Formats: sequence, C-alpha cells, structure tokens
Amino acid sequence: MKNLSLGAFLFVVLFLATHFSEARFQGCKPSGNIIGKKPPPGQCNQENDSDCCKQGKSYPIYKCSPQVSRSTKAVLTINSFEKGGDGGAPSECDNKYHSDNTPVVALSTGWYSGGSRCLNNITVSANGRSVTAMVVDECDSTMGCDDDHDYQPPCPNNIVDASKAVWKALGVPEDNWGELDITWSDA
Repeated sequence: MKNLSLGAFLFVVLFLATHFSEARFQGCKPSGNIIGKKPPPGQCNQENDSDCCKQGKSYPIYKCSPQVSRSTKAVLTINSFEKGGDGGAPSECDNKYHSDNTPVVALSTGWYSGGSRCLNNITVSANGRSVTAMVVDECDSTMGCDDDHDYQPPCPNNIVDASKAVWKALGVPEDNWGELDITWSDA
C-alpha cells in the first residue's frame, strides 16, 4: 500500500511539474496572423537587409513576449533609427529620430509593454561583452505590411532591434550584422 501511495504521489507531482512547465514555455503563442500586401514601388526600405512583405503570405502576430529574467534570451536585429532609415517613422517613445552611433533599441511588443520601458536602459550581452542601450521604440509584433511599418512584416516576439552602435559595442564584425543570439536585462 505504501508503494502505491508513493507511486500515486510521484505521478501527481510529475504531472503537475510537466503541466506547469509546458504552460510556462507555451505561454506566448501567436495571437493571429496578418496577410502580406505587396509594397508599392520604392516603399519598403531594405537598408540593413530588412525584409519586405510578400503578397498573400501569412505572418504570425504576437501580443506577448517570453518572460523577462535577469538573462532573457532574444535575437538581436539591426535597425536604423535615423530619418530615412529602415526604422521608418520617428521613435515611439520620444517622437524623435536617433543617430546610428547612439546605442538605442526597439523591443518586441510584449517586452515594450505599452511603453513602460520607454527611455529606460537595458543591458545587451553577447560575445563576452555587454552594452547599455536606451529603449526608444517598439518592434511591433502585432501589425506590419503597411505604410506605418514600412511594408515590413511584424516582428517576432523575441526581438531586440538595435542601432549600429550596439552591434559595434558587442564587437560583432560588420559583415556578420543581421541576427545574433543575445541575452538582455533591465539595467
């Protein structure tokens, strides 16, 4: 009888641990899709190898991002926050453009959290180096493929979109700029 009770107890513990860990990892699922529209001629800025939406392609959208920790895993992408750059409009946080030589970032929608991180610093780490960068914009994970988003697809839910200054500070050779696995935390 003791063995049966112990077995049942272990089963329940294992079931609960598995159930709750799966829920944690699956807590940020796509909240829908948008269908891509072909950009009008000359309307999708492909500076920094930015993607342009494809007519009829389905793109997932997210209202959430993975949970933030002391060492949140993310993908670093490159963006120009300058006027005329592939970032499009002025930054959401301060309605200004920012030099590519200034360490600034845009965070995926869930991490941007309705602007709660605006003008706050985060620490981005990779290659054994770290850099402090200011959050100035949202990398919109809920919309895209329109004029407001420079006819680019919605951002995935795990993006830190960074200026050239961030890439330089991390010591990434320029020919390797584009996407890089990183960790980040609130500074």
